[in-house]
Amino acid sequence: MTPKPYLVGLTGGIGSGKSTAAEHFAHLGAGVIDTDAIAHELTAANGAAIPAIRKAFGTQMLTPTGALDRAAMRALAFSDPAARKRLEAILHPMIRDIVTHRISALAPHHPYLILVVPLLVETGAYQTLIDRLLVVDCPQEQQISRVKARSGLPEEQIAAILAAQASRAERLAAAHDVIDNSGDRAYLEAQIEALHRQYLAAAGGTVAEGAAPGGVAAEGATRGAVR
Repeated sequence: MTPKPYLVGLTGGIGSGKSTAAEHFAHLGAGVIDTDAIAHELTAANGAAIPAIRKAFGTQMLTPTGALDRAAMRALAFSDPAARKRLEAILHPMIRDIVTHRISALAPHHPYLILVVPLLVETGAYQTLIDRLLVVDCPQEQQISRVKARSGLPEEQIAAILAAQASRAERLAAAHDVIDNSGDRAYLEAQIEALHRQYLAAAGGTVAEGAAPGGVAAEGATRGAVR
């Protein structure tokens, strides 16, 4: 029987820098699985979730290419909790199945795995799988400015997204480890490198011979589907 891999759950609020942190962990040799990216795969044109989304929400929630219209679904999901629950009921089981498969696929090739889950604290999902909960943290004003610069969302929509997430205090209270992403890239990477050494020691292993130097199974969770 294959031993359980050492698994770190990485989370943080929107705009906190989860993807940037995950990329550096991958650069150092960790295997990375990102539930946001899996949601994007499932809701792309011809994605596995598209038939169920079409049935539940109609073609008005799809683009002309057949992908999920993320802007339209985001507006619906944050104005109608029942619609958000319907979307979650479609996506979450599919995402979990893919996560389980990718954990098995990546574990033999990396000393430990990073599982990126935006709503890890809020939903409690994957808590039975992870060994550590890592929060990427920054002040809320930085989150807002980063999201506006990245996606151009209006501030009221960003506020709605933040309101649907755990508070900063709730995330920090749940964390085993915290990355402060309020500084520059060098400051962020220094913290990640220290945690990488900690996780290597905890996992008690090294990268398998011939393993790839990085391990991003998916780059960048319902939030992922409507991002």
